[in-house]
Amino acid sequence: MFIGREKELQQLSTELSSWKRKTAVLIYGKRRVGKSTLIKEAAKSFNGVVINHMCVASTFEGNLELIYRSVSEGLDLPNIQFDSLFAMMDYLKKQDKKILLIIDEYPYLKQTKKKNEVDSYMQAVIDKLPENVKLILCGSYITVMKELLEEGNPLFGRFSLIQHIRDFDYLDAAKFYPQLSVRDKVAFYAVFGGSPYVLENLDTDVSFRENIERFLLPENGLIRSHIENVMLKEIQKTFDARILEILGNGKKRYSEIREKIANSETGLLDKQLKILLDMETIQKTEPINRRNDKKKQFYEIVDNLMRFYFTFIFGKTGTISRIGEEQYYNRNISSVVEQFISRRFEGVALQYFHRAVILGKYPDIDDFGSYWYDDPATKTNGEFDCVIRRGEQFDFCECKYYDRPMTIEECREEKAQLDNIKGICVSGVGFVCTGGFSFNETDDFSLIDGKTLYFGI
Repeated sequence: MFIGREKELQQLSTELSSWKRKTAVLIYGKRRVGKSTLIKEAAKSFNGVVINHMCVASTFEGNLELIYRSVSEGLDLPNIQFDSLFAMMDYLKKQDKKILLIIDEYPYLKQTKKKNEVDSYMQAVIDKLPENVKLILCGSYITVMKELLEEGNPLFGRFSLIQHIRDFDYLDAAKFYPQLSVRDKVAFYAVFGGSPYVLENLDTDVSFRENIERFLLPENGLIRSHIENVMLKEIQKTFDARILEILGNGKKRYSEIREKIANSETGLLDKQLKILLDMETIQKTEPINRRNDKKKQFYEIVDNLMRFYFTFIFGKTGTISRIGEEQYYNRNISSVVEQFISRRFEGVALQYFHRAVILGKYPDIDDFGSYWYDDPATKTNGEFDCVIRRGEQFDFCECKYYDRPMTIEECREEKAQLDNIKGICVSGVGFVCTGGFSFNETDDFSLIDGKTLYFGI
């Protein structure tokens, strides 16, 4: 069953159904994020022949031979050996039928020649693309695929549609476990993230804890194997794993990472951080009230699943195997997992505001994100993770991962604590609570409960 990606599916289906212009589509995103599934779903409505080819780790000639074989099979013909890609395209041009040619894992083909050489061949293919042929290039190696979008690359400006496929956000991820409570939906997303591959392999008939003990803690657990053999495989040779271990369960400044890992090797650290940023493994964040202030920039792991892995599992294989998954969970995860989920819940709230703003539900919002404050009176500073900016005013949202309704007394107490901090300017206070509220919305507070998060958009 196809889940989510409604916008991407509509865009791609429209592109494949229109013959008013030349169609060359670029689709990229990390492994097992659902690119091929999206293409397959869109191709169902294609009125013609679909030729789907997967490039492999081989030579240029070896890959061409396999492409020719895929074309022959797609056209239901004996194996044809073409002299070149251009001869193959000339042959497709002469076919009295519409053809969709999908070249998946394009980086394998691209990397068989020196820089941009294969891209130059593909540029010529696209420039002379027959009227009856549509082309899709797809790939998982994000850094390599992004090169195709750079101005100096031969394929720059050649694509009629570009789609960057990312993990599902909290709302689309919840479509894989619609029967769960709001609190459990948040917990599953906070730990397992939004990868379609991971989501479809969860067992939501058992508890959240059982999924961790079965799929994440064992050395050969299905989802742990996915992390170690797929998510980390492409970048593990070019970065120091300690960077991700340091980031673990929280944001870190550059100076903090440097202090722990590379006091005298800042050049190497800079290179490794750039690789991780390019691969979208980590991201750089900054407070909305301190945009472009490098002293207030932080690095953090993007993927919730990888963050959980580096917080609780990385480097602990021996301990887990000695004492067992159940005992390890009791000793190292049970008492702190709710705190871990609570921190991820703030990200869920920001994703809610993103969706709501796109839909026009908050037309007066100019920005949202974290907020940095310095309190000169107490000589303290800190960060709030969920703040809305309206013009020059800031509304602070407190996020509570509760299994019960929040009371008005608790809300007033939270507001009083905010009022006592001299380094911030609070124009409004809101609360996002999974357990809802024991009172109706007032002029003093804006309230968002779990039902609004999951059913109010």
